[in-house]
Amino acid sequence: MAAVTVAFNAAHLLPSHIDALLRQTRPLQEIIVVDNASTDGTSALLAERYPQVTVLRMHENLGAAGGWAAGLSYAAIEQGYDWIWTFDQDSVPESNALATLLAGVQELDGPENNVGMVVPVAAHREMATLYLPFLWRNGFVKPSTEQMRLPIWFADLAIASGSLVLREVVQEVGLPRADFFMDIADIEYCLRIRSRGYKIAVISRAKMSHEIGRARKVNLLGYRRQWIDQPPFREYYISRNLAYLAWRLYPNLATKISMTRYLTIHLAGVLLFSSDGPACAIRMIQGFVDGLRARLGTRMRPEAKGSHKLVAALSVTETIETRKA
Repeated sequence: MAAVTVAFNAAHLLPSHIDALLRQTRPLQEIIVVDNASTDGTSALLAERYPQVTVLRMHENLGAAGGWAAGLSYAAIEQGYDWIWTFDQDSVPESNALATLLAGVQELDGPENNVGMVVPVAAHREMATLYLPFLWRNGFVKPSTEQMRLPIWFADLAIASGSLVLREVVQEVGLPRADFFMDIADIEYCLRIRSRGYKIAVISRAKMSHEIGRARKVNLLGYRRQWIDQPPFREYYISRNLAYLAWRLYPNLATKISMTRYLTIHLAGVLLFSSDGPACAIRMIQGFVDGLRARLGTRMRPEAKGSHKLVAALSVTETIETRKA
């Protein structure tokens, strides 16, 4: 049993996260951090405060998707762990989260369930909101209130952070798509898992603190809702990868209509509520066009603040081979 955390310039966040992993009532055999070429001393902090942690130092920032793929490759394929617990750098699981997830696995043990991924319920503690897994019906569908109240239920889509992934899934389904760079890679991976007949189990008793972007409450036509403020480069990847998913991977009319509606509503929200609305809207449009054209890979990086220059992609295979050399 191993944990894999993807980190980029996370020296201020990792102590809370690593401490939470070390406090698990079900101890982990190995804690692995994929350092995505951080420049803030992330690797130095890990070496000084957490020498027991395995650090995979990438020579380029591969994004959340590329880092996730590199970590799963190491933990599942090279090291052969049965289950791999994957995280973003800002996630803090409760001390009994791993034990609770594994207890859920035991309850679901049997060929009729064929569970390939097990996920907790992630929450933004300050905002008191949940990041719930979704169903997929040629588009995103919220689970019913009755379903969410069950101690264990099945979803189609879950965020990568906090997900417990079976080694057999990685061997059969493959790695996450590094060419997505970040965002939507977990959605695509979940759909691939489901297409192979594996189930994604949600263990409601397992809890984890998590943040997706800078969240705040906004007022829309008298209704209070949560808005997640993302920088322009992330809006590019969200739009691009959703367009690619709908027009290239699952190109049916219902999916195209659903994703067009979703992105149109999101574009309106970006213009109304984003702290950098015009720039985000431009990046969304660029991303949508690139998705239709299947122009994937690392197109812009968070380091290129302001300009977000287009860059050439570096494959996970190249990076892992460089690390081994």
